[in-house]
Amino acid sequence: MNNIYMDNGATTPVDREVIKAMEPYFDQLYGNPSSFHSFGREARNAITEARDEVAQLICADEAKEIVFTSGGTEADNYAIKGVASALEGQGKHIITSAIEHHAVLHTCEYLEKERGFEVTYLPVDEDGLVDPQDVKDAICEETILITIMLANNEVGTIQPIAEIGEIAKDAEVIFHTDAVQAVGTIPVDVNQLNVDLLALSAHKFNGPKGVGALYIRKGTKIKKFLHGGAQERNRRATTENVAGIVGLGKAAELARKSLNKKREQLTILRDKLINGIEEKIDHIKLNGHRTKRLPGNVNFSLRYIEGESILMKLDLEGIAASSGSACTSGSLDPSHVLLAMGLTHEIAHGSLRLTLGKYNTEEEVDRVLEVLPRVVEDLRAMSPIYNR
Repeated sequence: MNNIYMDNGATTPVDREVIKAMEPYFDQLYGNPSSFHSFGREARNAITEARDEVAQLICADEAKEIVFTSGGTEADNYAIKGVASALEGQGKHIITSAIEHHAVLHTCEYLEKERGFEVTYLPVDEDGLVDPQDVKDAICEETILITIMLANNEVGTIQPIAEIGEIAKDAEVIFHTDAVQAVGTIPVDVNQLNVDLLALSAHKFNGPKGVGALYIRKGTKIKKFLHGGAQERNRRATTENVAGIVGLGKAAELARKSLNKKREQLTILRDKLINGIEEKIDHIKLNGHRTKRLPGNVNFSLRYIEGESILMKLDLEGIAASSGSACTSGSLDPSHVLLAMGLTHEIAHGSLRLTLGKYNTEEEVDRVLEVLPRVVEDLRAMSPIYNR
């Protein structure tokens, strides 16, 4: 039986059409986009086309509002540090949530410890939702930036970003959202969301790793993150990763054209998986909002066993999953997201995340529903806590 990949929240396989689009830019159209000769022009034109596609995917007003980066982490760093550097003379207060990706949390912690900023970490409810009123209440004269993720990478909860964006706009505070898990999976419109800055990453929607983008709304005060050449309209120095950018552009085009179909397909599979797990396994808890969640995200806590043990057993059965964010998989600490949602350390340690992608099938869901209950039963049989 073929292996089953249900860790699309960590990364996705690159679409064959994306690979085909990228190939010429490795050994045929290999010019430096900053060069004036024909090789450079070809590369520069390819970047322009990719920028247009990314802008269309997130409904940006102008393609020049897109700045290419090495991925979501750099885009988040650029947004937060760039605004902090541009506006620290006006204030040094930032608002974020307790469940952000570490690309945001660690950047905020750096600004606190190294540059004297004050950061408010807002709580979430048991479903992982931020209360917009908490955002409004936290704003003060010193507030220069609000950064709240669009959809959580672990539990899939989708935040009320449009409402928070309205609050930010009324208060004249710059608003950034980490949309890495959302772009390419659900509709994203930067104007409807009222965001000034938005981070995305190609490898979350069947593009290549090592390339992403930061949307910067025209007029947003932000300082450049990398210094050197004048690439990206003098906003990000370094020779562009042309092949990667072409791949991002193609992935954006494919995602835009198939977005509704993909969302519908993933929602059906997600709900079948959630309902099947709840029917076949007891002593469990669904983490994240039941309906306000990413269409491909399934996250459960399974009591009396540890997530790492579940993953090892599933891997032996040919099923790839995770217990949380891939960026923290080497840590023995329980998920900061689940703890912020009120789970105990014991229950948080037993989390399992299954994230579906466009290549997953109903037969694969059936296979997981066959294997997972047996894995849980075997592990609980060895657990002294469960036996007692």
